[in-house]
Amino acid sequence: MNKYLVAAAAGILGGAVLSTQVAAPLLAQEQDANQSVYEQLDLFGDVFERIRAQYVNEADTGQLIEAAINGMLNSLDPHSSYLPPDDYEDMRVQTRGAFGGLGIEITQQDGYVRVITPIDETPAADAGVQPGDLLTHVDGVSLLGLTLPEAVDLMRGPVGSEIVVTILREGVSEPFDLSIIRDTIRIQAVRSRVEGNIVVLRVTTFNEQTYDNLEAELQQGIEELGGIDQLQGIVLDLRNNPGGLLMQAIRVSDAFLEQGEVVSTRGRDEAEGERYNATPGDLIEGRPMVVLINGGSASASEIVAGALQDHRRAVVVGERSFGKGSVQSLIPLRGDGAMRLTTALYYTPSGRSIQALGVAPDIVVHQPQRHDAAIAPEEDGAVPRPLRSESTLRGALSNTNITDDERRQMEEEERAAEEVAQLRDEDYQLAYALDILRGLSAMNDN
Repeated sequence: MNKYLVAAAAGILGGAVLSTQVAAPLLAQEQDANQSVYEQLDLFGDVFERIRAQYVNEADTGQLIEAAINGMLNSLDPHSSYLPPDDYEDMRVQTRGAFGGLGIEITQQDGYVRVITPIDETPAADAGVQPGDLLTHVDGVSLLGLTLPEAVDLMRGPVGSEIVVTILREGVSEPFDLSIIRDTIRIQAVRSRVEGNIVVLRVTTFNEQTYDNLEAELQQGIEELGGIDQLQGIVLDLRNNPGGLLMQAIRVSDAFLEQGEVVSTRGRDEAEGERYNATPGDLIEGRPMVVLINGGSASASEIVAGALQDHRRAVVVGERSFGKGSVQSLIPLRGDGAMRLTTALYYTPSGRSIQALGVAPDIVVHQPQRHDAAIAPEEDGAVPRPLRSESTLRGALSNTNITDDERRQMEEEERAAEEVAQLRDEDYQLAYALDILRGLSAMNDN
């Protein structure tokens, strides 16, 4: 028995010696790393003092510190940045749904400012700014090499004032200028329309009002149809939606899911990851859905599209989304400013990260260039050929077996088909989504 105790004691002693031998180099490495950090901070202090003492003009020390902090954050990724007090307050106002500006969501790419999307019915959208545009100059001042906050500062100005932005657009050989009048941006997060027996919900952003707006607009559409029994399905239009608040994206997803994961976030420490699940209740009681996305759909809108796609709750139609799969934490700092820091990536219910990849639609549908309605066939000298059918033939037999109710139904179906044909010219992707929903509804009825 004693020999086992001795062996055990020796094992413990040996383990202690081994731990000491391993821990000593690790401790030394940590001390070296800390020493290196202190040396770098000393270097920063030395440069700062030399600028204050020797720069040709007297430098504003506050601006120097802000620039240093911002440079440190900007070096991490395009979405981490320092927000001075005014910018921090502007961001809080934006999430409430009203703010002054042009109405564009932007990021940085290769030193240029890239438009993620213009917001619906804002000066930028009305002026013709498109997703993917690169902004090279503002009022003749180059944006190349500026930080994102610096570029935003150039775009700020009094409501009603003019700004000229220079745009580089794919497919256009030369840069061109657009004149935009600054305005107060008031965002209605959700708008609805009824197409036949389908409610189309256009979600433009995810701010504090989004879920409440969506619920109210959906209910209004259902009432217009005469009750939920008349509803064939809905189209959730997330095209050119730049995102917004994570919790609003979760609530919108949950609105159409009965159970299961909506999204999860994972940061540097996996133990601190978050998982968000749906709660029972579906606002449309299981009726079919189509989600529309494109390259301007980013962040929170990708969370919704990914969740509904993974749960097979909706058919996703359109073009691959933007691919912003990172989570930014807004951390208040002393002096009333804040730091926006990327702290996690989010994952769809199937476990896929869409960072830099985006959500791929189930059915790819590109939006064709709209036809110029001002050029009619008659103006080109061509005479449109009359539509020919059996009834137009001379001496054709008439159908006397059809009842008045059947004739009215045929006329209503023909009118609906003509409306869809007209919609294809106005918005091909939406018309395609409506066709899919009608097909799904017909299958469910059989």
